[in-house]
Amino acid sequence: MAFKKVCTLDDLWEGEMESYSVNGQEVLLLSLEGGDIRAYQGMCPHQDILLVEGQFDGKSLICRAHQWVFDAKTGTGINPDDCQLAKYPVRIENEEIFVDTEGVVPLFTPV
Repeated sequence: MAFKKVCTLDDLWEGEMESYSVNGQEVLLLSLEGGDIRAYQGMCPHQDILLVEGQFDGKSLICRAHQWVFDAKTGTGINPDDCQLAKYPVRIENEEIFVDTEGVVPLFTPV
């Protein structure tokens, strides 16, 4: 695995989200309630809309375009429930957040 430094914990506070380009892929970092960090594909699987433009309340992520809702802990679709966000491995060392994009392909739902 090839982890790449993306940011620090000071750049992403609990309840916040931010989008980064990592190895040519748009990656969305979420800091969940409790401080756990998740990394998902940065584009909505519905119509290539940047998820960082949506809403995040520490538990759910909502795309701005068509209000698709995802569970922030798992990346699983809530509404609709037949979709999923690709998840990237995350590692935290010395207050720095690293993400590995190797072998992870963003998921898209046929329209």
